Amino acid sequence: MNRQTAPTDWKGAAMQKRIAGRYAAERRFKLMGLGAVLLSGAFLAFLLFVMVGNGARGFLYTQVAVPIDFKAMPLTIDPARLGDDDADQLIANAGLSDIVAFAAEEALGSGGSDLISENAWKEVRSAIKADPELLNGRTMFELPASSDVDIAAKDGAKGALGAEVAALEKDGKLSTGIHWPFFRNADATDPAVAGIWGALKGSVLTIFIAFLIAFPTGVLAALYLEEYAAKNRWTDLIEVSINNLAAVPSIIFGLLALAVFINWFGLCQASPLVGGLTLALMTMPVIVIASRNAIKSVPPSIRDAALGVGASPVQVVFHHVLPLALPGILTGTIIGMARALGETAPLLLVGMRAFIGDVPGGICSPATVLPMQIFLWSDEVDRGFVEKTSAAIIVLLIVLLSMNAFAIYLRNKFEKRW
Repeated sequence: MNRQTAPTDWKGAAMQKRIAGRYAAERRFKLMGLGAVLLSGAFLAFLLFVMVGNGARGFLYTQVAVPIDFKAMPLTIDPARLGDDDADQLIANAGLSDIVAFAAEEALGSGGSDLISENAWKEVRSAIKADPELLNGRTMFELPASSDVDIAAKDGAKGALGAEVAALEKDGKLSTGIHWPFFRNADATDPAVAGIWGALKGSVLTIFIAFLIAFPTGVLAALYLEEYAAKNRWTDLIEVSINNLAAVPSIIFGLLALAVFINWFGLCQASPLVGGLTLALMTMPVIVIASRNAIKSVPPSIRDAALGVGASPVQVVFHHVLPLALPGILTGTIIGMARALGETAPLLLVGMRAFIGDVPGGICSPATVLPMQIFLWSDEVDRGFVEKTSAAIIVLLIVLLSMNAFAIYLRNKFEKRW
């Protein structure tokens, strides 16, 4: 016996209450999602505000005008030797630092040498090497101020030092401008001459080595697994291993690099070569996974059509599948490289934490990377390095955002919709 069910009364009070409850739940869910987005945006805005507020001053530095008369205080060095490889050491041995300190005392009064950076004479050395004619007369040099003077000039400090800084500004002997040495120097113990170029070049060389190794190896591995490998237990084991490697903590790759590349193969320690090999090991699983997903997104009809017109399996893969999957592969690769650029843990174990005072000359030269440079500066006690740390973080964020923006550009430009 069939039982007849009463039709639903959509306009009844009970049903209207249920519908109103569903709409209310949907509104609450939308508000929660909007709140999460606003909260995330607020945290990001706060981070950028703090970083830019603290780091913007790191791109500026205070300079003190000091006249130096090399006729009255001659530098005993043959101008013809200023182009030699040992010119820096010759100038240092000739007593240039004492000449600069004496000139500061004469121009700024007693204690004037304390108002300029202890490495200010190196700026004079660079100017002399660029123009040896400076040794024949009197020249006004804009020398970097000491950290205390720099901070006092920016903060408007009070007290004796603040009054002295104000007097120098009034006399036109003190000015603040863009700190160009920050962009062209390597690390130093003095924040007045410390720069990021050495670390930035080390990062570029390291990432370049990692890309040269990880990109072709990862793409070819993905092509083999997706297009040629038989589906059996061995390939399943390889796929699981690759997925597990992508989740391994990065410091494990540093331990592996220390054992294999340095202790076993004896490669140059603390160099972009070893750092690049380490980051390549860490990034390769990410590239394999991203490449396989991009290859899977190519419709099977493309393969069937290519085979139907007589293309060989190799031609199908390299003439049709790979070009169509390349935008997704490049996007995943760039994001993986951006992640590798921000790594410090694996590079600690291969010696790239050391103080490097020179710009690396090649892939086997001692070097550090930008995240490691930030870590080293954050541990300094000199207040001048606080601004340098924030400024270096801004540079690193700009590089990372640029890489991610480039990945988005590639995806939008070359993405195919099927």
